[in-house]
Amino acid sequence: MTSIPAPFSTFDLTGRTAVITGGSRGLGRETTLAFARAGADVLISSRRVESCEALAREVRETTGRRAVVHAAHAGKWDEIDGLAAAAYAAFDRVDVLVNNAGMSPFYETPSTVTEELWRKVVDVNLTGPFRLSALIGERMVADGGGSIINVSSAAANAPHGGVIPYAAAKAGLNAMTQAYARAFGPTVRVNAVLPGAFLTDISKAWDMEEFERHAAGFALRRGGEAHEIVGTMLYLASDASSYTTGALLAVDGGYVLPGDAG
Repeated sequence: MTSIPAPFSTFDLTGRTAVITGGSRGLGRETTLAFARAGADVLISSRRVESCEALAREVRETTGRRAVVHAAHAGKWDEIDGLAAAAYAAFDRVDVLVNNAGMSPFYETPSTVTEELWRKVVDVNLTGPFRLSALIGERMVADGGGSIINVSSAAANAPHGGVIPYAAAKAGLNAMTQAYARAFGPTVRVNAVLPGAFLTDISKAWDMEEFERHAAGFALRRGGEAHEIVGTMLYLASDASSYTTGALLAVDGGYVLPGDAG
C-alpha cells in the first residue's frame, strides 16, 4: 500500500531550487518569497538587477535560503540562453521553473500596434518561455524530474480589444504548456496559471474607478491581492500536484470580460 504523506509536507520545497523570471515584483516577488519560505533556494531574474538584489537580500535575511540574481531580458533568445547557463552554474539542478515575466503595453487601436510592439509582446510572453522551458525542461528530464509553471492570463480565454497581442501570446503559452507536458512527461510536469486582475504595481496605472465597475462583475467582486497567488504556485511547484500536468488553472476571482460587468 502506498503511504499517504501528511498534507502540509507535500508542499515542502526543502532542498529544491527554483528559477523565477520577472521574479522581483508583483506576482513574481510573492512567488519567490513563498518558495524560499517553503525551503527552496532561488534564482531571481529580471532586467532590473537592483530590485532583484534587494529581494535576494530579503530572502537571505528572512529565510536563510540561498538567493542568486541574474539580469536578463525575458524576450531575448541569447539572454535566455545565458540565464539557463547561469542557473546551472549556480545550482547542480533546477527543480522548478516559473516563466512569470510578461508585458501588455497600452495602445489606442489595433492599427496603432507597431511591428516592434507586437514582437516585444510576443517575445516576452511566448518566445522567452518557449526557449527557457526547452533548455531547462530537457535538463530536468535528464535529471529525473521537475516542475515548470507558466504564468498565463485570464485574457487568453476571455480577451478584449485592448489586449490583442498579449492575449494572443498567452493563448499560445497555454497551447505550449500542454504540448510541453506531453513532451517532457512522465517525469517533468508542466502547468499554467491564468491570473485575472491582480492589484500589483502594474495596477497603479489603472483607472481605479473604471476597474471597480468592471470588478463588480467578477464572482468575488474585487481584484486579487498579490499574496493570493501563493497557494496555487506552491501547489504546482511541490509534490502536492504530483498528478497534475498540462493543466490551465484559473486564479481570477471569477473573471469576466470588462464589458460584461453589470
